[in-house]
Amino acid sequence: MVKVFKTDVAYTEKAKHIVHHLLQKYPYLCINFDLEDEDKIMRIEGTFFKAADIIHCLKEQGHCCVDLPIDLE
Repeated sequence: MVKVFKTDVAYTEKAKHIVHHLLQKYPYLCINFDLEDEDKIMRIEGTFFKAADIIHCLKEQGHCCVDLPIDLE
């Protein structure tokens, strides 16, 4: 499963911190940010995770995070 999130994370160091934090809870996920995109996209690939849990983790760190729908067609 791949999930894409719109965030307000603007800096590389903060993105690295968030990835590190999430990988401690979900070590089997592949997580990356596209901070050059206007929506500061975070992509997560893996299984056995819920978008609501990811959003909650970012909100705990003071960031906005919104699950974006993916249209594969």
